[in-house]
Amino acid sequence: MTPTPHIQVEDLVVRYGDVTAVGPVSFSIEPGRQLTLLGPSGCGKTTSLRAVAGLEKPSQGRITIGGRTFYDHAARIHVPAEERGLSMVFQSYAIWPHMTVFENVAYGLRVRKKSAAEIKERVAQALDLVQMGPYAQRQASQLSGGQQQRVALARACAFSPSVLLFDEPLSNLDAKLRGDMRIELRELQHRLGVTSLYVTHDLEEALAMSDRIVVMRGGHIEQTGTPEDIYNRPRTEFVADFVGSANLIRGRLRPDLASGDTIAIETASGHVVHGTSLGRAPGPNPTFAIRTVHLDLRDCGDANARNLWPVTVKRSVFLGDLNQIHVDWGGRDIVLRQTARQTWREGRQAHLHAAPENCTLLEGAG
Repeated sequence: MTPTPHIQVEDLVVRYGDVTAVGPVSFSIEPGRQLTLLGPSGCGKTTSLRAVAGLEKPSQGRITIGGRTFYDHAARIHVPAEERGLSMVFQSYAIWPHMTVFENVAYGLRVRKKSAAEIKERVAQALDLVQMGPYAQRQASQLSGGQQQRVALARACAFSPSVLLFDEPLSNLDAKLRGDMRIELRELQHRLGVTSLYVTHDLEEALAMSDRIVVMRGGHIEQTGTPEDIYNRPRTEFVADFVGSANLIRGRLRPDLASGDTIAIETASGHVVHGTSLGRAPGPNPTFAIRTVHLDLRDCGDANARNLWPVTVKRSVFLGDLNQIHVDWGGRDIVLRQTARQTWREGRQAHLHAAPENCTLLEGAG
């Protein structure tokens, strides 16, 4: 039995004058789960989050949280942000530098007129959650960026909100600290069991932290699914390209080579590519998406093997753990990434392999 969603957004539309910034979009979040709105700048993800928070008034739709309707255009319901009981962590942290760490975290509790004893207890618990207990009396201006982010998190958790909203909270941190904070945030969300809505443009962040991902583009939803679904089974060219790098292979359908869920296309250069349809109906000019990490470069090959083609190495770029290799495949550039255990020099002859299960048919192609 599917749990009743804690957050339900239905046919949400946000307009600024004649311009539609979002919508209509619909999504839901189960209790204790984290859903991430992922997409490029200007796609509508932050506007959607702010509509849930009550910081933007939508033009249409319905928003329900914990069984209570906070916005309903048809019923003329719009509950102000301060009455929604939600907590938001911003990109800018919004820490008051003239206050101590304790005072920053206590601020929201004082606004809610909690007793001194309760404030002391809740602030201590919140600071311990984010490993900032020893810094309670330190001035916020003396903290590093990562420590300020922890204080912002503690403040958000201090009054035990039913929902946490995150607006790109890690984007101001350096790469190493951002990676560490992803893990800490995810573990914190699991420990608290709080329902979370998270906004980011960072792919790794979304994949590492989410139970489900909503990929947005131009104010609309391109695809919704688990991180594994979004990455391994993209539906559209935009999702295939935005959520990790992919090669898009177009061609004409070869129905004579189809077998079960496996279909085949023939490219303009004469290459036959076998892939999986995922139950999708191929158009007249279907397109496969092949992740760069799902391609393999080999010294030799079997002429009878599926999806194994002779290629010429054009260049290889060392990226540390991986090499990014560009090969000439029938007159077009194909990019792959593989571990940096072997060097492929320019002009070298090799064989390129793609397992059919890693060649995914996209919707709407052709």
